[in-house]
Amino acid sequence: MLVYIGTGTGANDPGHGIFVMRFDPASGKMSDVKLAGQSARSTFIFIHPNRKWLYAVNELSDAKGNKGGGVEAFEIDPSGGALKLINNQPSGGKGPCYVAVDPSGRCALVANYGSGALASLAIDQSTGALSPPVSVIQHTGSSANKERQSGPHAHSLNADPSGKFAISCDLGTDHVDVYKLDAASAKLTPNDPPFATVAPGSGPRHLAFSKGQKFVYVCNEVNNTITVFAWDGSRGTLTEVQTINTLPADYRGTDTASEVQVSPNGRFVYAANRGSNTIAIFAADQSSGKLESRGHVPCGGNWPRNFRIDPGGRFMLVTNERSGNVAEFAIDESTGALAPTGESVQIPTPMCAKFLETGS
Repeated sequence: MLVYIGTGTGANDPGHGIFVMRFDPASGKMSDVKLAGQSARSTFIFIHPNRKWLYAVNELSDAKGNKGGGVEAFEIDPSGGALKLINNQPSGGKGPCYVAVDPSGRCALVANYGSGALASLAIDQSTGALSPPVSVIQHTGSSANKERQSGPHAHSLNADPSGKFAISCDLGTDHVDVYKLDAASAKLTPNDPPFATVAPGSGPRHLAFSKGQKFVYVCNEVNNTITVFAWDGSRGTLTEVQTINTLPADYRGTDTASEVQVSPNGRFVYAANRGSNTIAIFAADQSSGKLESRGHVPCGGNWPRNFRIDPGGRFMLVTNERSGNVAEFAIDESTGALAPTGESVQIPTPMCAKFLETGS
């Protein structure tokens, strides 16, 4: 396998951009780390379902002449992992922090944290090139935490597994917004009802679907919680089931949650905490969706911005932004426990990891 790492390096940083390395899914060995392609502030990346193209945001106020941030399309060389720029487009707002591709591979979905706007862009099915934004939706509103939530901050936008809906977590408004998605035209329109809410001051950031697609786990950055929602995939509605804290019980410092992922077997949910620098482990009841804490482990560095579980479910890679390393953990598939393997590689400001099964 290959693993791509989006980074926070800027346009003027030497060797800036997206890195790639080889990963052995049998042993967990990480090797051959190198720059795959130049890209400024590529803080989130996503690999197309056809495994031929990679998309990255440029988390900037102005990117390559685009007023506001940008989003880039790259062609993947499957032999060595090098990235060749296809094209770039405006992201539809400022400070884009998230990009995803719908299951059909026909449109890219972008969240702009700085301005609180969402955008959808069509993907050319023969070249992978991005169109200019088809839909741009500007969020409005605020919430309880006046320092963090004085205005909208769209933090993620994901298609649901059916590809009929797109769900956005807005940190600034405490809304989990739901849109109808027409992937053929790459258009977004508000659902009815248009959103669900989390508790005031929560700050929703990222989400993950349960294995059976009956539940959605929303990671709330500001108050370090996970809100569990029941998901009705026929109507696009979210109903709250539970909210649970992600921090160790004895931790008293400041912290912000950053990521949530579900194990491939569906039995466990993990969340990252920046400040306590821990990964929280939860057992998931697959009938009710409810979570039960199974403890915490140190993240293997400082400021775990993101983490990713390999497709086989045996290893977790944690991108520690401030310590500049990607740390590896072995996953006990029966208990969900994490154990450091001792494998760690240095990469400047690693922000996001994505696995690519090359078939070689």
